[in-house]
Amino acid sequence: MRTQRLAGALISALALALVTAGCGAGGGSGDGDSGGTTKSSGSATAARADRVEPLATVPAPRLPVTVDSADGTKVTVTSADRLVPLTGSLSEIVFTLGLGEHVVARDITATFEQAEKLPVVTRAHDVSAESVLSLRPTLVLAETTTGPAEAVQQIRDAGIPLLVVAPAKGLDDVGERITTVAHALGADAAGEELSARTAERIAAVRKRIPAPADGVRPRVAFLYLRGSASVYLLGGRDSGASSLLEAAGAVDAGKESGLDKDFTAITSEALAKAAPDALLLMTKGLDSVGGPDGLVEIPGVAETPAGLDRRFVSVDDGVLLNYGPRTDQVLASLIEQLYPDGS
Repeated sequence: MRTQRLAGALISALALALVTAGCGAGGGSGDGDSGGTTKSSGSATAARADRVEPLATVPAPRLPVTVDSADGTKVTVTSADRLVPLTGSLSEIVFTLGLGEHVVARDITATFEQAEKLPVVTRAHDVSAESVLSLRPTLVLAETTTGPAEAVQQIRDAGIPLLVVAPAKGLDDVGERITTVAHALGADAAGEELSARTAERIAAVRKRIPAPADGVRPRVAFLYLRGSASVYLLGGRDSGASSLLEAAGAVDAGKESGLDKDFTAITSEALAKAAPDALLLMTKGLDSVGGPDGLVEIPGVAETPAGLDRRFVSVDDGVLLNYGPRTDQVLASLIEQLYPDGS
């Protein structure tokens, strides 16, 4: 799973799915980067998501600063020379602020081009404290979902400043996360500039949403799939996708059908109740079940309006739920795929 927004929300759901979700699907390694839709072909927007666009002016950090960490501690930052962001979303913010040259390691979810050659300091979803400490960081950035707790504490016990940032839940969190990270790096002006740029771009994309011809917004269900691990989950109210779908002019079908959890194992009954017109997936998830042909083999999918029309929307795992500086690109891709004919 490359999207850190899912890291905490899915732990219990994945455990449940691994035990109960015997609803088989097509094979596949789940490691491919390609993905697409049946109604529209992904577009150049998804391709651009492999790079971040730093601000034109590289900020000069003004330190020290003392900041409030989301886990209730206070963290004093004296140097931004050697940074270790422990999620892809945080890496994206640091690089886009223009401070990528100070980053000395990455989490496995940081897959964009500028970060891909950095050493990885996580194993699956677990942080390796030894790997982090070996790089002599001057600041480690984490989220409340970062773990294990023992590794986080080991880094702090070594005297390394470690700031925990609250994870994003929707579009309203984008600006705050950017300014929080920028402040910790002594780059407040750059944070304000990037936050404003991101908000302007999101607003511009939202203006391109066509009004539905019949006045009815499309119902879209978010599926989290890993066919190689028999993980098939349907997103509910707290999956993280609702804000994006609603911003794209759609209805979150899982949330609307009454799914109050973040994720639940896919069943024919749950899909029938959600009745999605389209399905939103991560590209690796779609690949892992054998693409569109394998997707319709999952019990219940073929009977939905989305399955009957093969209306599947895919977005790269590394950006879909980041809620960061590239959120406008995610929204643009959703809109292009949901409304290929402009309606």
